[in-house]
Amino acid sequence: MEILRVENLSKIYGKGQTQVKALDQVSFSVKKGEFVAIIGASGSGKSTLMHILGGVDRPTSGKVFIDNTDIYSLNQTKLAIFRRRQIGLIYQFYNLIPILNVEENITLPLLLDERKVDKARLKEIVDTLGLSDRLHHLPNELSGGQQQRVSIGRALINNPALVLADEPTGNLDSKNSKEIVELLKYSNKRYHQTLIMITHNHEIALQADRILTLDDGRIVKDEVIRS
Repeated sequence: MEILRVENLSKIYGKGQTQVKALDQVSFSVKKGEFVAIIGASGSGKSTLMHILGGVDRPTSGKVFIDNTDIYSLNQTKLAIFRRRQIGLIYQFYNLIPILNVEENITLPLLLDERKVDKARLKEIVDTLGLSDRLHHLPNELSGGQQQRVSIGRALINNPALVLADEPTGNLDSKNSKEIVELLKYSNKRYHQTLIMITHNHEIALQADRILTLDDGRIVKDEVIRS
C-alpha cells in the first residue's frame, strides 16, 4: 500500500541570474512500512526535499500526497494540523523545548492538539527508548544521544503516517549513532512505521530497504536493497 506519492516536485529559489533550482521534477512513491534512505552530495536537494515532504516548505510546483491527502491543497491551518498528526519529524539538532521535561517534550504534539495522552503508548515508547528514568529531566540534563531519543519519541507519539529523519545521527558519536539507527529500524518494524531518512553516511543508508540518490535536484538512482 502506497503511503507517499511525490509528483513532478520542483522548488526554485530566487529569480533571474540568482535563481537556484533546488528540486527539478522529482517523482517517486513509498510503500507503507518502507525504510527509505536519501543520499547525495551537499547542495543536491536532500534537505529541501525533506522540508517539502514534511509540510514545512511549499514547492514551486508539483504535488505531495501523504496517505492519499494532497497536502499542499490544504490551507495553512489544516496543513499545520495534518503535519502535527500525520508527520513525525526528527532533526539533527533535536529541537527540544528547553523548559519542558522529557515527558512534556515527547507528548507536546498531543498537547498542542488538545488530545489525551495514551499512557500505555507513552510507556511503551519511553521504555523502548530507554528513557524511563529520565522523564522529569530537562533537555540540558541529558546527553546528546538521550536528547535524540526524546525527539524520536516525540515523532512517534502520534503514530504518524510518515516519520522523516534529517541527518538524525549527524551530531552524535559513532556509538550513539549506531544506537539511534537501531532504534529507528526497530520502530520501523515494531510499529510498521514508514521511515524516510536523509544521511551522508553510506553505511547507515545500506541498512534501509531502498536508497534514493539525489544530484542537482534530481533522483539519479533508485536502488532496492532489500524487499
